[in-house]
Amino acid sequence: MSQLSWMITITDRKKAPDFVALYQQQNIHVSLTTVGAGTAVSETLNYLGLERTEKAVIFTAVTDSRWKAVKRQLEHTMNIDVPGTGIAFTVPVSSIGGKRALQFLTEDQDFQIGEETTLKDTKYELLIVIANQGYSGLIMDAARSENAGGGTVIHAKGTGMERAEQFLGVSLAAEKEMVLIVIKREDKNRIMRAIMDQAGTASKARSVILSLPVTSTAGLRLLEDEEPEAGIEE
Repeated sequence: MSQLSWMITITDRKKAPDFVALYQQQNIHVSLTTVGAGTAVSETLNYLGLERTEKAVIFTAVTDSRWKAVKRQLEHTMNIDVPGTGIAFTVPVSSIGGKRALQFLTEDQDFQIGEETTLKDTKYELLIVIANQGYSGLIMDAARSENAGGGTVIHAKGTGMERAEQFLGVSLAAEKEMVLIVIKREDKNRIMRAIMDQAGTASKARSVILSLPVTSTAGLRLLEDEEPEAGIEE
């Protein structure tokens, strides 16, 4: 059974089209690209082989078998190990909001749905909602209806969006928004369902949603303070 992961690639903006082309050659059809700038200190940038230039950040879903093949191509074709080329890494996906969304993200990657087992003991999850531009408010309203906190919106350009109609029954605009929301694991299913019901593929937002396990957090003390102390009944 193949594990599904969220692959993140960070490279110089000018090199981004080459990476996207490589992923498409490897039958990774759907990707989202946004821009960023490094904020690390010089020592860290030097260690990663990155300079203080404008970066492209590419997001896409991959199975573990596809990642192994892509990793070889990144090393041998893109020379990603050469300082200044960039980095690529994967984070395990714990769930996807709907079978059609899963098929859309993993087309031609030979992925079969299995039991949700990845890092079940994690306390928090990161929800990633990919939607048409301009609907982040609708998404956050849906999430807050199930007691989610704040979110972060990233603007991105999608590749492979023209294939959405085959799986989702709708066409998707290339200009996308990615909404990132950190939530408690026990609230995940309710919040994902609320977003799917209020801002899913049947709405104008056309949202696709997935979750990633969060292994460690900082800055979420308010959430911790809301929990009852051990041995004290509410």
